[in-house]
Amino acid sequence: MRNKQKDAIQMEEKRQRILDAGFKLFSTRPIESVTMPEVAEKSKVGRATIYRYYENKTELVIAIGTKVWADFYQDYSQNFNEENLRDLNAAQRFALYLDSFIELYKNHKDILRFNQFFNIYVQGQEDAPRQISPYAKAINAVAERFQNVYTLAQEDGTLRTDVSEAEMFATAVHLMMAAATRYALGLVYRPENSLSPESELILLKKMILREYGAA
Repeated sequence: MRNKQKDAIQMEEKRQRILDAGFKLFSTRPIESVTMPEVAEKSKVGRATIYRYYENKTELVIAIGTKVWADFYQDYSQNFNEENLRDLNAAQRFALYLDSFIELYKNHKDILRFNQFFNIYVQGQEDAPRQISPYAKAINAVAERFQNVYTLAQEDGTLRTDVSEAEMFATAVHLMMAAATRYALGLVYRPENSLSPESELILLKKMILREYGAA
C-alpha cells in the first residue's frame, strides 16, 4: 500500500529540484536557448516527469519567477516589519525600499540576470498572459508596500505628493532595477578609477531621494 504522505513529500522534493535547476539555467543564459530536457537532466528527473509538473516551458519559467521574487521579498521584508518602521518617516521608508535594489545587486545578481531573461522571454510567448497571474501577484506585493510609504507621505510631508504614487513607484523601480540589472549583466563600460557599481547605485538612490523628497 502506497504511503500518500511520503509520495507527497517526494513529489514536492522533485518540484523544488526542477525549480532550482531551472533557475540556475535560466539565470545564466537566455531562456529561449534552454530546453526542458536540459532542465530535467540538471534536476535529475526523467524527461517525461518534468511535464507532469509543468505543461510547458512558459509555465515553468513563470513558476520560477513567482518563487524567486516571493522568496526574496519574504526575506527582505524583515526590514519592513512594524518594529523596524515605527520611528521612520515616509522618506526614510522610501530609502529603505530603494536599498532593496542595492541588496539585489550585492547578493542576488542571479535574480537580476534571471529577471532580464524572463522579461525578454515572456514578451514573446502568446500563452504567457494566461499563466502569469501568480507572478503578477508576487510583484504586486511590492507595489502594495510602496503604497503604504506614499500614504504616510501624505500625512508627514517628507516626500512629494504632487507626483502621483504610480509615477513615483514606476520611476524608482525602472531606474534602480535597470541600473542594477545592467551592472549584474556586465553591460556597463567602466572607465579606470570609476566608482564601483555599488557606489553608483547608492548615488542613484540619493538622486531619486532628492528628486522626490519634499523641499
